[in-house]
Amino acid sequence: FVFLEAPPFRHRHNDIYGGERFDVLKRMILFCKAAVEVPWFAPCGGSIYGDGNLVFIANDWHTALLPVYLKAYYRDNGLMQYTRSVLVIHNIAHQGRGPVDDFATMDLPEHYIDHFRLYDPVGGEHSNVFAAGLKMADRAVTVSHGYLWEIKTMDGGWGLHEIINHNDWKLQGIVNGIDMAEWNPEVDEHLQSDGYANYTFETLDTGKKQCKEALQRQLGLQVRDDVPLIGFIGRLDHQKGVDIIGDAMPWIAGQDVQVVMLGTGRPDLEEMLRRFESEHNDKVRGWVGFSVQLAHRITAGADVLLMPSRFEPCGLNQLYAMAYGTVPVVHAVGGLRDTVAPFDPFADTGLGWTFDRAEANRMIDALGHCLNTYRNYKESWRGLQARGMAQDLSWDHAAELYEDVLVKAKYQW
Repeated sequence: FVFLEAPPFRHRHNDIYGGERFDVLKRMILFCKAAVEVPWFAPCGGSIYGDGNLVFIANDWHTALLPVYLKAYYRDNGLMQYTRSVLVIHNIAHQGRGPVDDFATMDLPEHYIDHFRLYDPVGGEHSNVFAAGLKMADRAVTVSHGYLWEIKTMDGGWGLHEIINHNDWKLQGIVNGIDMAEWNPEVDEHLQSDGYANYTFETLDTGKKQCKEALQRQLGLQVRDDVPLIGFIGRLDHQKGVDIIGDAMPWIAGQDVQVVMLGTGRPDLEEMLRRFESEHNDKVRGWVGFSVQLAHRITAGADVLLMPSRFEPCGLNQLYAMAYGTVPVVHAVGGLRDTVAPFDPFADTGLGWTFDRAEANRMIDALGHCLNTYRNYKESWRGLQARGMAQDLSWDHAAELYEDVLVKAKYQW
């Protein structure tokens, strides 16, 4: 690791992305300038790379200036000709937008302003850091195939769809992996106390049952193995679709189910969770805040995980859920569409249920089929759990695909 000490920004402490917009931009300018200079001064891996054969991997708009500085400062001047840059798109909604005057702060040749200047009907003419990074990067990666398709559309590209389509040849979708050392029911440290238990697929029947009972006791719910326990873990905001669960709650509360919701975010949605628990205290728990331990325990103890996200570039909770034998019910967008194959009862294939619109009635329909399978088709349910847990969800496969991108960038001229 290389750490950059910048006394003017010490007041930010751990809030590295927070603060006033222009202050954030200045920090990211400094970070990108420093990063592109590191190979010339820091002995990474024991030696100074200098004008060597290396690849920078930048993430989102915050480091999208790195490909720009690499070209403007070095490659345009005959240096670092074998150095490449790859820009990873996690969420294209955040673009580093600002007035065109922002360009004067970036310390770039005047003609580079055309890479930043963008016009859209809502924001008018503005400076767009992500746009410049997409144009200058040698390759770009999105965190799922589905999200790659979405950002090419007018709705999903957030004003950058034309640039993305023009640079389509350099883009590739790669689904994220998960940390199997942290998210593994066999060794999960959060399941080693308070009545929880580690388990594998071979011990799923006893281990998951024990986790479910422990979760019910911890949250003050009636201990019942026969009742489906539905979980939601996520930010309480518009993107995550928690309001869709709110619209569906009258139907959900009318079923013989238990619901556990964990998250923090918009004050009105936090209050909604509290209200749900108050109105349906016998079957709903709304935990406002965030607890890593409880997130692990919900993932292990729940039977079903709800993810009604309006957009989800990749999504990790559905991957965690399947690794723990918890069946996901998701809105078929972005990485959720990529990773949760719909259950086919006739072919006995699939990993969960999907719904095609971010609407309560569509989610209710999918959840209803899920609950029916849980109650009446135990063998099919067991198959869903088995297929989910049998997947290789680690970073190993994703790493191989990233290596392929790096090789393509290396031999690009």
